[in-house]
Amino acid sequence: MSEKFDFIKQDYLDGIIEENKIPKKEEVISVLEKGKEKKGLSIEETFILLQANDAESIEEIYETARKIKDDIYGNRMVVFAPLYITNECSNICDYCGFRADNKELHRRTLTMDELKEEVRILEDIGQKRLLLVYGEHPKFKVDWIAETIEACYSVKSGNGAIRRINVNIAPMEIKDYETIKKTGIGTYQCFQETYHRKTYEKVHISGKKKDYLYRLYALDRAQQAGIDDIGAGILFGLYDWRFEVLALLMHAEHMEKEFGVGPHTISFPRIEPALNAPISENPPHKVTDEQLKRLIAVLRIAVPYTGLILTTRENPDLRRELLSLGVSQISAGSRTYPGAYHDEKHNKPSMQQFTIGDTRSLDEVIEDVASHGYIPSFCTSCYRKGRTGTDFMELAKPGHIHTFCHPNAILTFFEYLEDYGSKKTRDAGYKLIEKEIKKIENDIMKKAFNEKFEKTKNGERDLYF
Repeated sequence: MSEKFDFIKQDYLDGIIEENKIPKKEEVISVLEKGKEKKGLSIEETFILLQANDAESIEEIYETARKIKDDIYGNRMVVFAPLYITNECSNICDYCGFRADNKELHRRTLTMDELKEEVRILEDIGQKRLLLVYGEHPKFKVDWIAETIEACYSVKSGNGAIRRINVNIAPMEIKDYETIKKTGIGTYQCFQETYHRKTYEKVHISGKKKDYLYRLYALDRAQQAGIDDIGAGILFGLYDWRFEVLALLMHAEHMEKEFGVGPHTISFPRIEPALNAPISENPPHKVTDEQLKRLIAVLRIAVPYTGLILTTRENPDLRRELLSLGVSQISAGSRTYPGAYHDEKHNKPSMQQFTIGDTRSLDEVIEDVASHGYIPSFCTSCYRKGRTGTDFMELAKPGHIHTFCHPNAILTFFEYLEDYGSKKTRDAGYKLIEKEIKKIENDIMKKAFNEKFEKTKNGERDLYF
């Protein structure tokens, strides 16, 4: 496959953004009716929803997103934690505190023993899913990265174990992705940061990351290496948010065309203040809370079966509001520098990659999510059952995936309550589980679930469908 062309239609997208056409209400309604079929939207249809500007249309967009989210994901909310391995980096990017020329940043790369201690701490509070985050530096070879992944999987503390590791790693060659795949990762993430090429080249001052096309094709190379669960994303605030959403959909269309499946997840972090990162304090295209709500809702309608990830960059009140608009995965109890979980335990000062908006503990987030009617899920069964890539989509699109996900979510949530939950969280959680069990209508599944639930009550762990 040639990597010499930019499949993001830059001039076309810039043109429709500049035209700034406001749709008629009947156009919005027509697109929403199509959206309700859960077959996705075209670039032009998506732009109509991004441009709607009357309050009634916007609320109808939100209601459609809520309905689609509920139809596909129900009230499940997957929970994970990021784990930073290193903050050493050879790139200079205007928005990042880890930039290579930041002399005030204490550089740190975890040893294998330090890494295992971080994992142990996370297991002891109940985390089961991790996102490993790496800087980009030539000294970090793929074999070392693979060793860190295997080290995380090796740690077992009490009833704790990391059941699935997703990774956020800088672009690599196909042979390197093949090495990473062998470690048993779940999703491979690589964010373009901004799809607007002129902006990309401006904010990426130096380093390997400055190569726009090499990064743009990272997910292609991962797919060619056999990694069929990939995660895309944008750092919102670098360029017009509408352009970024449309370009992200173009990227998804490209992946569908080339590999038969688009991104498994999409992330949408906003720029937050970071140490010695010039534009982070005042992003050139700041995204408001209302715009963030809109883009999440529109993404849910445009790519209905894609997981949407919400990070702890946002504050608790806003996160709570965004859950119903399309979010299906959240990070909780996050810290964003190497060794952060150990340091926090020992009351050491932190120097995060960016400012965190939600500093609550995992248990506080779990209690809040459960008290609002969502099932916190630590489920990893699809990865271990081989329900990934096109196989996942073939089950998700007819609605069959819910048959597995709902009971698995209940089992993992019950495990958390029994092993790690505070009294307040257990009180909210047990009440929710009692209601959720009644929703299992299939007699065969109900019988099988009850058997696994009793075993879990009696101390068995990691039972799933």
